[in-house]
Amino acid sequence: MAKVTVYSKNNCMQCKMTKRFLTEHNVDFVEHNINESPQYIDYLKDRGFQSLPVIETEDVKFSGFRPDKLQQLAI
Repeated sequence: MAKVTVYSKNNCMQCKMTKRFLTEHNVDFVEHNINESPQYIDYLKDRGFQSLPVIETEDVKFSGFRPDKLQQLAI
């Protein structure tokens, strides 16, 4: 299974829903919270992202709570 990274922030409902979906579907992921690790803000902006959560694998990068794309990671 691909390594999944979730970039999130505090008090973000879409971030919570994304992490819950991944957990419920037994998808291991690494979380980087930009409130705790602000160095990731520039990393995300440089890649064109302006909102969270951002989900990143080797092949896939997208933002927002997207059950259709998250389901593909759970397979």
